[in-house]
Amino acid sequence: MSPDASCLAFGIPLPDSSLHTCLSSDSVLLAAVGGPKWDAVPSEKRPERGLLKPRSAMELYTNIRPARMFADLSAACPLRADIAAAGIDFVVVRELIGGVYFGKHTTEERNGEQVATDIMAYSEHEIRRIAHVAFQMAQKRRKRVTSVDKANVLDTSRLWRKTVCAVAEEYPNVEPRHMYVDNAAMQIVRDPSQFDVIVTENLFGDILSDEAGQINGSIGMIPSSSMGDGSRGLYEPIHGSAPDIAGQDKANPIGTILSAAMMLRYNFGMAEEADAVEAAVETVLHTGYRCGDIMDQGGTLVGCREMGQRIRELI
Repeated sequence: MSPDASCLAFGIPLPDSSLHTCLSSDSVLLAAVGGPKWDAVPSEKRPERGLLKPRSAMELYTNIRPARMFADLSAACPLRADIAAAGIDFVVVRELIGGVYFGKHTTEERNGEQVATDIMAYSEHEIRRIAHVAFQMAQKRRKRVTSVDKANVLDTSRLWRKTVCAVAEEYPNVEPRHMYVDNAAMQIVRDPSQFDVIVTENLFGDILSDEAGQINGSIGMIPSSSMGDGSRGLYEPIHGSAPDIAGQDKANPIGTILSAAMMLRYNFGMAEEADAVEAAVETVLHTGYRCGDIMDQGGTLVGCREMGQRIRELI
């Protein structure tokens, strides 16, 4: 049961029965959740909390979000044509079960006013394990890792940088560099071609990967995988639930379809099948079919169902 459906049926974002199903599965494919109807609901009862619970229970500490622009969508890129022409192909490796999202959250009254506190905490082992994922991934790509932090301000970031530096020594064939998060946000839109693998903590990774998704033409195109030490994983598009177009056959299904391709590749070792799914997406885009979020001049506008059907027919 989805967190949205669970909130409506039981008033909680994820019942134990659904969590048990996740834990007993080889892999989980998750849709976007949430909406304005829950804006006034306490945070522990919002559908978004249903995302955090399986991530923690399944110990999925690595979130991988590829930022790759399909050549046929270059016109949809909001950046200047010369920047888009240089190419966008990097991966954001985000720590997923630590940091402020999983810290202590309190709201209390002090001196006659409400005061809210969110605790961000990281330990060395949490940083070390995500750094190893990033460096190992870079070894299979272009051998560059950019670690993003705010070490000029935050103690957690100073520990992050120190630990990443130590891990980097184990990978002499990979070039490490460090970048403050505000500069990274700027560099992603100024020159995305400079990046290969970006590794960062939970909050920064959430924001930067959404930015990276948008410069590829639409956030509706971007898949993600969440992995731990075992073979089990959770896969989902990075976009939100888009309640303003719900039920109108306008949503872009490609992010979810490419998430399923990542599941085939990473969870089940089915590289050939994953290639077939990704090739079908590329072919449909090359043919000119577009959902509303990636529509361009000369394209053929189709809805969610037709886009999914056309991709399926080519697999």
